This record gives sequence, structure tokens and C-alpha cells, in this order.
Amino acid sequence: QVQPVESGGGLVQAGGSLRLSCAASGGIFSFSVMGWYRQAPGKLRELVATISSGSSTNYADSVKGRFTISRDNAGNTVYLQMSSLKPEDTAVYYCTLRQYGMDYWGKGTQVTVSS
Repeated sequence: QVQPVESGGGLVQAGGSLRLSCAASGGIFSFSVMGWYRQAPGKLRELVATISSGSSTNYADSVKGRFTISRDNAGNTVYLQMSSLKPEDTAVYYCTLRQYGMDYWGKGTQVTVSS
């Protein structure tokens, strides 16, 4: 089993920054796609950003220009650098890792942005 584990969430003021990290527990792995989703109270879970093994990236329109997704050279860890945070970014952020056509999800980390 692959278990992604997120870290880096917390409470920040509007305009501030946070960096989220995600790595798989239980060993060293390489993933074809790594990404982040988020879910705010009363809303559907939505895509934030993804990055492929070829470093192709995809972002939600709401975060373009503010968030940056990246991966380490071995493809073991994915990061989400969040800048110019807004109260509407408040949500639980989930990491997802894809390997051999299977998707693995973390338990989520809370990001709260105060106004």
C-alpha cells in the first residue's frame, strides 16, 4: 500500500505564504502524476494543481500565478508553494499520487487564511 502524507498546513494571514509537502510512507516510490486537490466546507472537492513525470503542470484558474507545484528529481515528493493567499483558499488540501494507474490519497492538511 502507498500512503501519501501531507505536511505544511496551518493558519496564515491574507497575503501570506505556505508551502505544502507530500511524500509516500512505507518506502521510496516514483509516481507518474502527483497533485493537489482541496475541499472547502459545503463545496465540492476541486483540482488545485498536478505535475506529471515529464514535469508538465496543470493549475486551476483560481490559483494560476499564485501557486506553484513542483517535484523532486526522484519523483518521490511533491510540493505546493502558495503565495498571495486569500481567505477563499481556506480548505482541506489533499495530496494524490498516481502509480501504475492507481491513485493514492492522503488524509489532508488544513489551510486557513484569515482576513
